[in-house]
Amino acid sequence: NAGGKCVSYKAGSMLFDSVTSFMFIRGGHIDIAILGALQVDQTGSLASHEIPGKFIPGMGGAMDLAAGAKKLIVATSHTQKGKAKLLEKITFPATAVNCVDTIITELCIIDIIDERFVVREMSADISQEELQELTGAPLVFNS
Repeated sequence: NAGGKCVSYKAGSMLFDSVTSFMFIRGGHIDIAILGALQVDQTGSLASHEIPGKFIPGMGGAMDLAAGAKKLIVATSHTQKGKAKLLEKITFPATAVNCVDTIITELCIIDIIDERFVVREMSADISQEELQELTGAPLVFNS
């Protein structure tokens, strides 16, 4: 894989090199991409490659996927060490701006609509108030 780890595949699978992969991505041929994130803000900006003061080996293809996919979904934990990862404005360096459509965490599914976090669905194990306390930006509940 792109990280240099061994992979296995099943009969009928197709393999191609990273040049071909980036051709698909940069050519706008990817309908949906799913990325992890360190932070996401209500404008849809994404930080996924650098924590200031810590070494991380680069952003890989995240910037290309964020810019090239027609729809971008972020799958991430809602908090990290008790701190919100969904913010009014990201504080880490941006990987891409104004690109995230949907965020999926262990607590909820959020759509970014008109620069607002709109809660589409949430865990039955948490209240709206508790979810808001764990989020670093205002939430809109449609229920």
